[in-house]
Amino acid sequence: MQKTRRFPLFVLPLLGIVCLVLLGLGICMSSGFLLSKQPAWVSALLFGGAALALFLLLLLLGVSGGRAGEAPLWKKLLFSDLLLGKSRAHAVAYAGVVAALCIVSNMLELKFATTQYSVTTAVAVLAGMVLGPVLGFAAVFLGDGVGYLVNSMGYPYYWWVALSVAAAAALAGLFMRLPFRFRGALYVKLVLICLAALFVCSVGINSTGMYFIGLKLYMPSDVQEAVSVRFGGELTFGIYLLIRYFLLGQIWVSLVNFALLFAVTPALKAAKVVQ
Repeated sequence: MQKTRRFPLFVLPLLGIVCLVLLGLGICMSSGFLLSKQPAWVSALLFGGAALALFLLLLLLGVSGGRAGEAPLWKKLLFSDLLLGKSRAHAVAYAGVVAALCIVSNMLELKFATTQYSVTTAVAVLAGMVLGPVLGFAAVFLGDGVGYLVNSMGYPYYWWVALSVAAAAALAGLFMRLPFRFRGALYVKLVLICLAALFVCSVGINSTGMYFIGLKLYMPSDVQEAVSVRFGGELTFGIYLLIRYFLLGQIWVSLVNFALLFAVTPALKAAKVVQ
């Protein structure tokens, strides 16, 4: 019987260090702390590299045959049942397909002001549901970086936007682990996922990052002054949320993404991709 070839153990901490270094450099550069005049694609490349390192680290750590029910607790928390029940080769294939879907969804998005018109939130949630919280997070972050490199449309790279959709994937994977066993439990989880994606990710991460970092770095001062005068002399965070969600239409983008999730989930359930 041929033994399975194992990878050197030093690869794991090395990938972790590479991930953290690239992530730190990406945050510093895209936030203007280092080399504020560098091209935006540099930040996207750094974040994409960090996500790729994390993606490879998780694949090496996690999925390797056996039954999902026999996996240790830490694997059950980090990976979906779909991956835990597959060989490493099959798991890599599933993860690769989902990562490719994340890349395509980011390539097809449209941007206007601080609003993105796309289905990236729906794809991110599906990534977390299918792959689990950590691989879903890495796949979405990787997709955002590569998608930006292919189709930036001249806009800066907003790392907090990537973080928000990746966090939606992570939350989706975690909510799928809730021990609900009643009829319709999957759809109750999906409602919770959508609420978390809206309030934690879109409002809490994306909008907060755009208001406190993005507007100061990228919005021309005359535009900020005009908006401030129009809304009583000060562009507060609350007013910014009203503008972003109801004037620029971010709330409708979110609702379309959530509707898409409810539309495709029955097919995924029938195919036993999610349970």
